Amino acid sequence: MKLRFILPLVIFAALIGLFAVGLQLNPREVPSPLIDKPAPSFDLPRVDTPETRITRDDLTAHKVSLFNVWASWCVACRQEHPFLMELARNDAVPIYGLNYKDERKDALAWLERHGNPYRASGFDHEGRVGIDWGVYGVPETFVVDARGTIRYKHIGPLTPQVWREKLEPIVRELQGAAS
Repeated sequence: MKLRFILPLVIFAALIGLFAVGLQLNPREVPSPLIDKPAPSFDLPRVDTPETRITRDDLTAHKVSLFNVWASWCVACRQEHPFLMELARNDAVPIYGLNYKDERKDALAWLERHGNPYRASGFDHEGRVGIDWGVYGVPETFVVDARGTIRYKHIGPLTPQVWREKLEPIVRELQGAAS
């Protein structure tokens, strides 16, 4: 008889506990299974010069690189683009791009209109490389070390605050570690 009254209370308390934990999680923090794993290989034509290629080796030619997933149709990419231009102007870290599910003419027009912060940007029209990298959407940015290991993934626009609090410490550590 008592169990009949206690069991619903226990289930209710367990549900409240699960909701309380769930509400404290950040939905933008999606763990990537690729962190601390080798970055997937790729070989794509560049957006600006399709006769030349960009590969994973371009990323590993530096102590640390950023691999930014972007598209001309992406509204949030407009928000982060001025900051990417600032990072490129300051030569803080080499930035490579992955133009994701876009049209080449639209991507070129975007870079012409807003500037090009990328040392090179791969044209991933079908989004296959994005799938290999576990891209959920755009923009996303990966920190890749000299060994080709993905060290961090940021989902959403890069902002000065995100850079200062999350990516810059990792980049500085990797730049120092590879010296």
